[in-house]
Amino acid sequence: MADTPVYIVVNLAVTDAPEYRIYEKGFFGLLKKHGGSFITFDDNPITLEGETPRENRMIIFSFPSESIANAWYADPEYQALSEHRRAGTKLDFLTMVHGLPPRD
Repeated sequence: MADTPVYIVVNLAVTDAPEYRIYEKGFFGLLKKHGGSFITFDDNPITLEGETPRENRMIIFSFPSESIANAWYADPEYQALSEHRRAGTKLDFLTMVHGLPPRD
């Protein structure tokens, strides 16, 4: 059985741009190290229905499987880097969404 991809969806507000930039500079290397792919970000998302998340940055990236995503998140190097995200943003959510399983 093949692994099911997962998508990470993030909503945050940058409150300290220099601190967040430190995070951004290290993020992409760690994403690549764990086989992740950056999909997109949007600083002006549009809510069509329901409650609007904070009107700030939405980010989407993916990993080949949940276990790989969990390894990325638990990586001590990522956790150390994420302190800059925590110091430089107000995070509404960092959520893992499972992709569809492969069809036979």
